[in-house]
Amino acid sequence: MPDYRRTFEELEQVASKFWPEELSEMEARISVVPLLLQTQDQFISILNIQTPGIDGLFEIVESSALPGNLFLKHLVILSDFGGEMLKRVSNEAGSLFPDDKLNYLWQGDPRSYQFKSFPDKKFSNTNLNIDGKELFNKHPLDHLQMDAIALLLFGNAHANSSTLSRCQIGDYLGRPTNLSTFIKQRYIWVSRVTGGAKSNSLGQLAQDFVEEYINDHLELPMTSIVRGGRLPNVTHTDTDTGRATSFDIVVSRHDKHVAVEVSFQVTTNSVIERKSGQARGRFQQVEAAGHKIAYVLDGAGNFERETALRTICAHSHCTVAFSRAELDRLCQFITEFLQEE
Repeated sequence: MPDYRRTFEELEQVASKFWPEELSEMEARISVVPLLLQTQDQFISILNIQTPGIDGLFEIVESSALPGNLFLKHLVILSDFGGEMLKRVSNEAGSLFPDDKLNYLWQGDPRSYQFKSFPDKKFSNTNLNIDGKELFNKHPLDHLQMDAIALLLFGNAHANSSTLSRCQIGDYLGRPTNLSTFIKQRYIWVSRVTGGAKSNSLGQLAQDFVEEYINDHLELPMTSIVRGGRLPNVTHTDTDTGRATSFDIVVSRHDKHVAVEVSFQVTTNSVIERKSGQARGRFQQVEAAGHKIAYVLDGAGNFERETALRTICAHSHCTVAFSRAELDRLCQFITEFLQEE
């Protein structure tokens, strides 16, 4: 099995250091929920107004008190169609929309929408003025936002594509009771998902992202992924809590186990020092039990604690920074170990 360990210097060369786009998007989604809940009734009332077509809907949005970018953000959240999915649509535009048109149904009638700016101009949170900070600024509808609204409402009707399967809110137009129920139920879900995360530190958001990434990219059958899991025959006691050692994430398959510890700190604090203090003892027990331990380490605050990071790097079977390429490396390490005979 290749050596997946990195020295402090090697890790620093591939590190993000500051808040990467993936975490920024998660945090922005959390912080904007109160604003979306406050304007939920305005959003529903706009969609409930009868119009002969989508251009009429655009006119209503433009004349309403709800800013165009905030109306669009409602659709993004309700569709669960964030920056990564918008980027995917931009990348697949040629195959999804070869004539730059969106074919859809408007209350049962077949229609065709000619994109106004897309795909010449790409969909992104920044281009659409729907990233966290811009949502508190009022942006009137522009052509790219209109294109995104059409996509999010009717994309699912255009093509049998997994990329567009979530874009189906347009199915509820003309059905006010069903529409209101759907939106309110979705926002109950959004509030529950983000309510607990609102109090999370950046490090906890990083753990959430790493867990989701492993779950989405590890293509091994019979694999278990557990937050706060433990390893068989690893009984070292945590001096801070007095409890048997648990790990941020434990990935298991049959009788093979990989512990993954995650730390992303932009400002320096003692978390990395605690992990460093545990690193040697954990590594020795994990290795003696036949398991593996990996670390995801990033953030300018962590790299200020050079001695701590050096200790962790020396007592890890795999060390990666926080980026998609680095997490792919982590998944490759986990896969190679778990499928070993």
